[in-house]
Amino acid sequence: MHSQTNSCHNNDKDIVISLKNITKSFDNKTILENISIDVRKGEFVSILGPSGCGKSTLFNIIARLINKDAGSIMVLGNIGYMQQKDLLLPWKTIMNNVVLPLDIKGSNKKESRQKAYEYIKLMGLQGYENKYPYELSGGMKQRASFLRTFLSSEEIMLLDEPFGALDSITKGNMQKWILEMKKMVERTILFITHDIEEAIFLSDKIYVLSSKPGIIKKEINLEFYKEDKIKRLFTKELLDIKQEIIQLL
Repeated sequence: MHSQTNSCHNNDKDIVISLKNITKSFDNKTILENISIDVRKGEFVSILGPSGCGKSTLFNIIARLINKDAGSIMVLGNIGYMQQKDLLLPWKTIMNNVVLPLDIKGSNKKESRQKAYEYIKLMGLQGYENKYPYELSGGMKQRASFLRTFLSSEEIMLLDEPFGALDSITKGNMQKWILEMKKMVERTILFITHDIEEAIFLSDKIYVLSSKPGIIKKEINLEFYKEDKIKRLFTKELLDIKQEIIQLL
């Protein structure tokens, strides 16, 4: 682990999110304690921990929706934040839902829609752009939600348990889909999950959080099959890391 950690310092200029000793309390209860995280440009980093350990609070601090009590935070780049629920507006078509952040920013409507249409094709939503959310399956809604987050960010995407509500088959398909998307569209992804296998499958690095207060138990760098993560699914390494994480939690 040490050699890996040291090698990282050489490319500190690649860091796009850096949290140092972030602490947050609500009603005198410490939710997060001394959280330090670094995310590099283009990385897929997961925050893994049990429900209620402050993962979403951490995202809200990074997105500047709530204030930290202590510590420092640096974010370089535009953030798109996809919360657990798809939050698509039921009275708007898929196209009007995905371009909403651009409309709110006051971007040129025609250009926004042209840009969105290119990505609608890429993300497998072609033919659905004039449909309403209730006409789409859970997985399709998540794709639309992902696209909206993608269009609202220019560099960084925060994804808060985006597949948590999906059945296991849809979830597996969406996990593979997001890896394909990640290869095609240059984004840095910070991902929240309480699914251990999901974190190991998707991530370049995992921060394991304990609950109440949330502290980082371990930082795990995943070097195996980094270029072809589908190959990770049935490996001994995945099972070994899973066992290690279960013991930490």
